[in-house]
Amino acid sequence: MKQFFKMMFASTLGALVAIGLFIVILVCVGMGMAVAMSRADSSPFVPKSNTVYKLSLNGAIHENMEENPFASLFGEGSEMGLSLKYIVRTIRLAKDDNNVRGIYLKAGPLFTAGVATIDVIRRELNDFKQSGKFITAYADNYTQGAYYLCSVADKVFMNPMGLLLLTGRSAQYEFYKGLGEKLGVEFMVFKAGSYKGAVEPYILDKLSEENREQITSLQNELWAHILKNVADSRKITVDDIHNFVDRGGFISGQEQAVEAGLIDELKYETEVESDIKEQAGQTDKRLQVVGIDKMNRMKVSRNKSKNKIAILYAEGEIASKTAASPFLSSTGIDEDMVEALVKLKTDEDTKAVVLRINSPGGSAYVSEQIWREIVELKKVKPVVVSMGNVAASGGYYIAAPATKIFAEPTTITGSIGVFSLLPNMSGLYQKLGITTEEVNTNKYSSFPTLTRPWRDDEKELMQAFTMRMYDTFLTRCSEGRGKTKDEIDQIGQGRVWTGNQALERGLVDELGGLDEAIEAAAVLAEVQDDYKVQYASGRKDFLAQILERQLVKVKTDMLKDMIGPELLQSMQTIRAIRSQSGVQARLPYEFQEVL
Repeated sequence: MKQFFKMMFASTLGALVAIGLFIVILVCVGMGMAVAMSRADSSPFVPKSNTVYKLSLNGAIHENMEENPFASLFGEGSEMGLSLKYIVRTIRLAKDDNNVRGIYLKAGPLFTAGVATIDVIRRELNDFKQSGKFITAYADNYTQGAYYLCSVADKVFMNPMGLLLLTGRSAQYEFYKGLGEKLGVEFMVFKAGSYKGAVEPYILDKLSEENREQITSLQNELWAHILKNVADSRKITVDDIHNFVDRGGFISGQEQAVEAGLIDELKYETEVESDIKEQAGQTDKRLQVVGIDKMNRMKVSRNKSKNKIAILYAEGEIASKTAASPFLSSTGIDEDMVEALVKLKTDEDTKAVVLRINSPGGSAYVSEQIWREIVELKKVKPVVVSMGNVAASGGYYIAAPATKIFAEPTTITGSIGVFSLLPNMSGLYQKLGITTEEVNTNKYSSFPTLTRPWRDDEKELMQAFTMRMYDTFLTRCSEGRGKTKDEIDQIGQGRVWTGNQALERGLVDELGGLDEAIEAAAVLAEVQDDYKVQYASGRKDFLAQILERQLVKVKTDMLKDMIGPELLQSMQTIRAIRSQSGVQARLPYEFQEVL
């Protein structure tokens, strides 16, 4: 009998090993085929005469989302989002190619992007129009952000049954103090900065006056910026838009959008495409368009200069690799950024570095490690920062030492402040009938504990630690910006500023985008007449990124099916809170563009 079980175990193990090897071989073959297909399809794209570039606005726009040659293998589609880098590149290629007659902007319902990101694309589209080519926009329904982008078009159409969701900006916040009291959980907060409102949901039941002040200022400035640009593009007044918004025009009838001058005509998609076909001079029965993937493969002349201006993207939350959970997360800034900066410092062909930041901040510890390496890099070559939608708190921490800082007018920056948040669970334990007891050798052996109320001396210790981190933050900004610590403290305190406001207060040097930052870097490096741009990576190798992204996608899809998208969002928020180990330098609230 023993021999029988031994043989059965061996057979089972052998079968499992064989299956495992088969799966590995299958994956490798599949990846090989995907790479082969990708390479076979990577020949330069040459547009036919009268080509129309169709830019489909679906999903979120990331600063730099690399192409994935395994996308077809894994069944990925446009829901993965768009890359701002490729959008800008393809618009410029379309402008310069005589075979491309115009751009068709097709706005989808899931389009999300920050104001600063949309401004970058609007500038490119306005420049495209200078070539005399047309831009036509259409949507079944326009979200606020999609309309803001599409309003730059020569003609803006909407479905006769569609909605123009132009309602103004809104910021809504949830507060958990009452929930904590019901559960018996006390949230212990230690912060530096009267405007550092990230902890307010846990200790208050409404916004503080300071937080309300900065949010109101931010919302009003961003909304005024949007209104002015839309009014200029549509050749109407700001009051015309205000009247449409305040009378509920988005739901009062589609004709009101036309009467207000916000929409040119109400047409079905097939009618719009017929118009575009005629405008482009196409004779086929159906409108012939090319998408962003093909446009991105258009051939461009290679720059053979040895002098490189490296662009390094810092996008996402700042978190330690050891603290951040890989669950439901595959993006962000971690210690890999330090390694990337070291490589750029030792690369003799790299004459300057442009750091493109789009981050709300995060771990003060990781921010410090990146800050230090930027300081070391600046000793060897110029470092120019280009701010995207957000470069706040930890995002500003790593920007401060740069040789020069550029921001968009609507960039959200500043938030110079730190906080620590820890729960006291003793009340919850009592409700559950759980008791705890400590046996310590020293006064602070159990510090920081979550199972009993903290003593006053423990709270003082933690607050002093938080204030030291804030003092370090002030020092880093003071050294980087050439100001005293008191001057930084006066515009710090966790206060959030727009790019315009930050320029007035000396937190940034100039307003401008990535192009302006690259030009400035070339001048500082004295290679303005002979250089090429090269993109660097602050993340792990490409294959590791792909495999990690697939693992995250599988987990996320499974959870979404099990608990639904609403609970999934809450779960992601809880995960983000749990990953906030140590002192945090992040925005005073989770900033989501509802556009």
